[in-house]
Amino acid sequence: MIRDSVNHYGFRTKSDGDGISLFGATNVWLDHLSMYKCRDGLIDAIQGSTAITISNCHFTHHDQVMLFGANDNHKMDEKMQITLAFNHFGKGLVQRMPRCRWGFIHVVNNDYTHWLMYAIGGSSHPTVISQGNRYIARRHVASKEVTKRDYAPPEVWKTWNWRSEGDLMVNGAFFSQSGDPNASSKFKGDTKVSAKPAYKVDLLTKDSGTLICIRGRAC
Repeated sequence: MIRDSVNHYGFRTKSDGDGISLFGATNVWLDHLSMYKCRDGLIDAIQGSTAITISNCHFTHHDQVMLFGANDNHKMDEKMQITLAFNHFGKGLVQRMPRCRWGFIHVVNNDYTHWLMYAIGGSSHPTVISQGNRYIARRHVASKEVTKRDYAPPEVWKTWNWRSEGDLMVNGAFFSQSGDPNASSKFKGDTKVSAKPAYKVDLLTKDSGTLICIRGRAC
């Protein structure tokens, strides 16, 4: 039997195709990973997973990159708190960077250099605070918007707290904001990483991905 959380275990079976799957997990740090071409998602966090940081990673060549919250009926994911910091979302990505339900997602100082459909999507009123990121849109006119809301009309999703603060929009990229303009001020202290200016994203993400290390030497 394999236990993958405090209260979930079962027989080892075939993976559903996710590169990393977090099920009811807490206090998880994923750092300096290079991920691409998994069968399903690159990273999924579901079933009440929370206190997760994904940092200094490099993601390329994949369709559905990240899923935070698997079902619109899973209210257990209201407690979800995830930070994406100093990551490079690179070549060949399509969507879900991330796609989130419920919870609080802090997107800070990441470099989004490619997306085909959208970068950040969601349903079930998640809170998304985007700070100090660089979003570089493709030339195609249909790929300019950073955000995408699902399964809710505008009069509903306009109440969701999705805020962009200090983000650098390049090549016509735009972030459709909604909700309380002061939403980010409600999350302080240990809840958020302090954002650096977006013009520093090149420097902050230059070592994203797997580190080349030699035993006995600094990486």
